[in-house]
Amino acid sequence: MSWYVLYTKSRNEKKVAELLTRKGIEVYCPLQEEVRQWSDRKKKVKLPVFRSYVFVRLDHYKEESVPVLMTPGAVRFLWWLGKPGVVRDTEIQAIRHFLMEHTGSEITVELHQGEKVSITTGPFREQEGTLVAIQGSKAILYIDSLGIRLKAELPVAVLQPKK
Repeated sequence: MSWYVLYTKSRNEKKVAELLTRKGIEVYCPLQEEVRQWSDRKKKVKLPVFRSYVFVRLDHYKEESVPVLMTPGAVRFLWWLGKPGVVRDTEIQAIRHFLMEHTGSEITVELHQGEKVSITTGPFREQEGTLVAIQGSKAILYIDSLGIRLKAELPVAVLQPKK
């Protein structure tokens, strides 16, 4: 049995993992607890460590990938060099072990001034921009959209490097 990386729709990781589990397919969606602040309260929520990705364990990729891809919220498997990307069992165990030992750890993506980024949530979701500066947990970027240059100040957490 091998682990494969399944790309999901944004914010559908837990839902896809639950639906696949109901189908009898082994899934690993690493979650990390985080405290979120709303205007009236704080709440602990479990968020996926890897946004838009879950790990799926399959015996026979060709036969078993179809029901996985037919699951609502599943998009596609990641491929590497013309083959589905395989994650070794030792790597999955390493992720599990790390998250158990380091419950307060954060996995971050480094962003640099001048870098092209994509916005993952909010009213500018799926827009691209150029990072101007990072000030604490806020990022200032220029968004070239509809022929106008718009300067936006957004939380760093909603940005990811453009691939």
